[in-house]
Amino acid sequence: MSALVEYLISGVAIGCGFALVGSGFVAIFRVTEVINFAQGTFAVVAGFVAYSGLTSAGAPQGVAEALGVLAAGALGLAFGGAAIGRKHTSPLASLVITLGLAVTAYAGEIAIWGDQPISFSGLQGDFVLAGAHLLRQYLLVIGVALLVLLGLGVFFTRTYLGKGMTACASNRFAAEVVGISVRRMGLLSFALGGLLGGFAGVLLIPIQPLSFNSDIDLAISGFAAAIFGGLRSFEMALVGGLVLGVAESLVGGYVQASYETVVALGGMLLLMLWQARRRVELA
Repeated sequence: MSALVEYLISGVAIGCGFALVGSGFVAIFRVTEVINFAQGTFAVVAGFVAYSGLTSAGAPQGVAEALGVLAAGALGLAFGGAAIGRKHTSPLASLVITLGLAVTAYAGEIAIWGDQPISFSGLQGDFVLAGAHLLRQYLLVIGVALLVLLGLGVFFTRTYLGKGMTACASNRFAAEVVGISVRRMGLLSFALGGLLGGFAGVLLIPIQPLSFNSDIDLAISGFAAAIFGGLRSFEMALVGGLVLGVAESLVGGYVQASYETVVALGGMLLLMLWQARRRVELA
């Protein structure tokens, strides 16, 4: 029983991280209709920057993690400028650009931080639930992720920028007619995607060490979570992330850890088939 509780809680925590990455996919796709293949890169860079802040600069952990998240947001803005900065760039061309940026980022990450996994300790201590000893970091991940996703809801419903991005998601042409810059909203969505990925990176690194190629697993899992809501719903991305995180944790605990990625890929494939069938039925 205690093992099951441990797998469930750790799965929920990891799933919240997936939901943050997935929400980054959603934030960008809703406004630009671009699938950002560099979304996992933001999480990795945030984790690396936070690690450097702790080990090299000696910054307090909270400050180092905040710097990591901000660095990911800045990188998202830069990637957005490259992907959608020029007029009349098609979503397909932008997708290819983000893929190239993700591959290029590998070289920079290896040159700066090397090719070995890195990690740092998170929230100290553990707690007992139903006989299972669980890391307090799990509670931090779950709590911060829920607050961030709740903040997204407030941002998109109560702020001018959020409403502008929602308008672009609903009708790009109408948004331009009333004076909303779709390009600027698109760049903002990339910055927001970077911040969301950054939160995932700094929260998960004490649980799952990061390396330069960790972005692949994070991107696959985050994309699978985003697909759950058709790449347009933050709430459903959270549900998808939780389902996927718990499923991977149970598979890793009861079957074999190497099958966790298979679960993510299989889940993403099934969700894409379900979405395609649903569109056909609605047409």
